[in-house]
Amino acid sequence: MPLKEYTYSDKFEVTNQVKNDFDEAGYIIVRGLLDTEELLKINDSEGRKSRLCLWSHPGNDVTGMVGRCEKVAGTSEKLLGGEVYHYHTKLMMKEPFTGGEHVWHQDYGYWYKNGCLYPDMLTVFIAIDKCWKENGCLQILEGSHRCGRIEHVMVGGQTGADLERVDQLKKVLPLEFVELEPGDALFFHSNLLHNSAPNQSPYRRWAFLCAYNKASNNPVYEHHHPQYTPLKKVSNSAIKECTNITDMSEKDFMDPSQDKTIIVNKEVK
Repeated sequence: MPLKEYTYSDKFEVTNQVKNDFDEAGYIIVRGLLDTEELLKINDSEGRKSRLCLWSHPGNDVTGMVGRCEKVAGTSEKLLGGEVYHYHTKLMMKEPFTGGEHVWHQDYGYWYKNGCLYPDMLTVFIAIDKCWKENGCLQILEGSHRCGRIEHVMVGGQTGADLERVDQLKKVLPLEFVELEPGDALFFHSNLLHNSAPNQSPYRRWAFLCAYNKASNNPVYEHHHPQYTPLKKVSNSAIKECTNITDMSEKDFMDPSQDKTIIVNKEVK
């Protein structure tokens, strides 16, 4: 089955077809969402902040401009059908010949426990490096978001979706390998089942992930992820125009061990 993919241009819009693909399949891929110049600015920023990899508020540095720009945040709003706010951003670093498998899971399997009553949430997975089978690209079960939230239990030392249910779904849903070039982006629903294999290649696999929650889905109790905070969106040109590479004081970094969607020190997604 062909992937639900589109190519980014300045004229890209969330048409009825794009929205229908997201609603039916649980994801869309936008090829070339970030161009080479934008990726270089992100790489410069990441090199300076070392391995700090999880933050609540987007901030005003160049990575914050990515999380606040129209082609990322605005597209997320149109896919979810309403105002969104920044839930968190992660830098996922899967180094060569390292990292174990991240078991099948739904992001909402974790976020439900954070007090979010509805799965009105999504993640934008932006490839910084090439993501392919050999270095552990994401795998998804297309359409699995329509199954609702699956019980999450301990699986091989991780919290993952009930494997018996996952095995049954594999029999009826397409399993897709989401291979991405640098700058490509996967927008996926919080109930979409996904995993990734170990990186058995000599090539690193870094990715930049922005998660959004609908404003109407404000968590019912306080958690380490933020309550609703209005998102000040910026134009797409703000990424290239931003000169703030080093000041990340407004980002509110979090301890990765507080987030069950991160395996600390294994750095896999």
